[in-house]
Amino acid sequence: MSETVDLLVHGGDVLTVDEAGTVVRDGAVAVRAGEILAVGPAQELRARYAAAEDIDAEGCLVLPGLVNTHTHLAMTLLRGRADDVTLQRFLERMLKWEAELLSPKNVAAAVRVAVAESVRAGVTSALDMYWFHEAAERAARESGWRLHTGPTFMDVPDPADGIAYEDRLAWARRDLADRAHRPGTRPVLFAHSTYTLSPSQLLDIAALAREFGALLHLHAAENATEVATVEVRHGKRPVELLDSLGLLGPDVLLAHAVDLTGPEIAALARTGTSVAHCPVSNLKLGCGIAPVPRLLSAGVTVGLGTDGAVSSNTLDVLGAVRQAALVHKAGGDPTAVGAEQAVRMATIEGARALGLGDHLGSLEAGKRADLIVLDLGRPHLCPPHDPWSMLAYAAHAPDVRDTVVDGRVLMRGRTLTTLDEAAALAELGALA
Repeated sequence: MSETVDLLVHGGDVLTVDEAGTVVRDGAVAVRAGEILAVGPAQELRARYAAAEDIDAEGCLVLPGLVNTHTHLAMTLLRGRADDVTLQRFLERMLKWEAELLSPKNVAAAVRVAVAESVRAGVTSALDMYWFHEAAERAARESGWRLHTGPTFMDVPDPADGIAYEDRLAWARRDLADRAHRPGTRPVLFAHSTYTLSPSQLLDIAALAREFGALLHLHAAENATEVATVEVRHGKRPVELLDSLGLLGPDVLLAHAVDLTGPEIAALARTGTSVAHCPVSNLKLGCGIAPVPRLLSAGVTVGLGTDGAVSSNTLDVLGAVRQAALVHKAGGDPTAVGAEQAVRMATIEGARALGLGDHLGSLEAGKRADLIVLDLGRPHLCPPHDPWSMLAYAAHAPDVRDTVVDGRVLMRGRTLTTLDEAAALAELGALA
C-alpha cells in the first residue's frame, strides 16, 4: 500500500544542490507537512507514494528555491525614483521619502507586489531590512511566502516608524520575545550601519541579538565614501570597527562588503562572519565590485542579494546569479566565480549565510520544501547540457513555472495561487 504525501513533484531533472552536486535525471521530490520526505528517481517515488497534489515537471529542471540574503522589499513603492545617483545621494533621497510616505498600510501594499515579483522569479525567501516589519511579515504570511525580518535600528532624527532610538531597544525586546518563528526562519535584528549608529548603540543591539539567538544584519563597507566617513567619525574602517567591538561572528551577516582590505577579509574568515553580495546594486550605484573571489578563497560564506527595488530595480536573484558569475571575470580570470559557485550562492550558501543551512538551500530529506520548477522548453535553454551553466548564464526569471514554499504551491503554471496579483498591482499603482 502506498504511503501518503501532500505533494509529489516528479518527472523533471532534480538539481539537489547537495554537497556532491547530485542531479537526479527524471527525478522526484516527495513532501509531507512542509518537509522534504524523499528525493529520488521518479518511477521509484511514484510507486512508493500516493500524493494529494502533484506537479508534473517533465521537461523541466527542479531546484531549491532561491534565497535573497539582502533586500528592502517595500522599496517597490519608490522603484525608479533614485536612478543614476551615488550611494550617498541615494540615501539622502530615501530617508526623506521614507519619513514622508511610509506607513504600515503602504509597506504592506508594497510588500505584496514584492512577494508577487519574488515568487515569479523563483525566490522563496528573503532577508528584509525595513521599517514596519510587522506589516511586511503579515503580508508575506498571508501568501505563504518565507520572510526573515525583525526590528531595524538607525539613529536618524525622524525614523519612518516614529520610534526614537531611546525606545527602540525595549520595543525590539518585546518583538523578539513575542515572535513565533515558523520552521526555516530565525529571529533577526537589523543594525543599519556603522555610519548611522554609534559604537555603544551597536554593542547594545548586538547584545540583544545574542540574548535571543538572533541573526545580526548590517550594511558595511558599501563604498569608499562610506569607509572614509566611518574612519573620520570613529578612527577605524567599518569592518575593522566591528571587529574591534567583538561584533563579527557566525551570527553576523554583512551586506555589500565592497571596500575591504586583506586583514578585514581575514577577520571575516576568522570570525565566521558571512557576506551578502549585491552585484547589481553595487554596480548601479557606482560602489565598485566586492572582492568575492578573495572572500571565497578565504573561506567566507557568501550569499546573494538584490538589495531594494530602488537601487537594483528588480528583485531578480537569477539576475544577480548571472552578474556574480560574470562581473568577477572582468579582471581576466574566467574561473573567478564559476557557474556552480554562483548558483550555490543563491541557494545553499545563501541559506548558510542566514544560519539556516540545515533547513533551506538544497533538496534533501529533512529540509523544508522550498523548491522551484524551471521550464526548459525555451529556445535559450536548449539543449540543457549542464544545469549549473544554464542557470548562471542563460536562465531568466520568466522561465520559472512553479514555485513551492514549505510544501505549498504559491505559483502553478505561472499563475499565482495565494496572492491576488491584479489587486496588489492596482493598490500599489494607486499609492504611487
